[in-house]
Amino acid sequence: MNPYLSVVIPAYNEEERIGATLARIQEYLLAQSFESEIVVVIDGGTDDTAEIVNQFAAEVPIKLIDRKENRGKGYTVREGMLAATGDVRLFTDADNATDIGHFDLMKGSWESGCDVVIASRDSKDSEGAWQAVPQSFVKRVMGNLGNLFIQFVAVPGIWDTQCGFKAFSAESTNKIFPQLEADGYTLDVEALALTKKYNYKLDIVPAHWVNDDRSKVKPIDYVKVLLGTLKIRWNLIRGYYKA
Repeated sequence: MNPYLSVVIPAYNEEERIGATLARIQEYLLAQSFESEIVVVIDGGTDDTAEIVNQFAAEVPIKLIDRKENRGKGYTVREGMLAATGDVRLFTDADNATDIGHFDLMKGSWESGCDVVIASRDSKDSEGAWQAVPQSFVKRVMGNLGNLFIQFVAVPGIWDTQCGFKAFSAESTNKIFPQLEADGYTLDVEALALTKKYNYKLDIVPAHWVNDDRSKVKPIDYVKVLLGTLKIRWNLIRGYYKA
């Protein structure tokens, strides 16, 4: 029997943060009445992340994919989502910046028949969203300008496409994720663009987000997302995506 919830965690050299994140996720999952699993995908790491993950495999089932080649977050998330077996498949960041407890806010959305539910750090998406520790000024400006561009080009109506806490039904996962090409941070945009293309029912919950200044996102990654968004738009125009 498949678990109800799969929690997918992409990880690249996360030995300093993965232990606390797994402890918190296991604490949450053990308190639930539904069956669950954790899928950790290591993106060509060179530290002791795998050893730490294996220490947590006793209480809640953990599927570890320890890929030795670094391919990027998008590739890693895609690999984990397609390896997961849950009726609902949630991917979340290894730093637990959006706490696993946000899944409680998503439960009503699933009960009402949503196919995709995401968290947003922007109150224009969902009232009550806030950032406990704001990002740097440069990241905020680049993020805001970039989002306006992303809305205009590929994903209208969503103010925060990049929050790393998104859940998909098994059906929408199996339709969307095999088609995704983005290996980097553009995966979020591409997944949401296909969510809209296939008219999946989408809901947005507010994120109470805590920034970690050890984030691996670099300014150049914002530029790559914008360029990748243009490619997504071109793919949509030419009918490239086919379920």
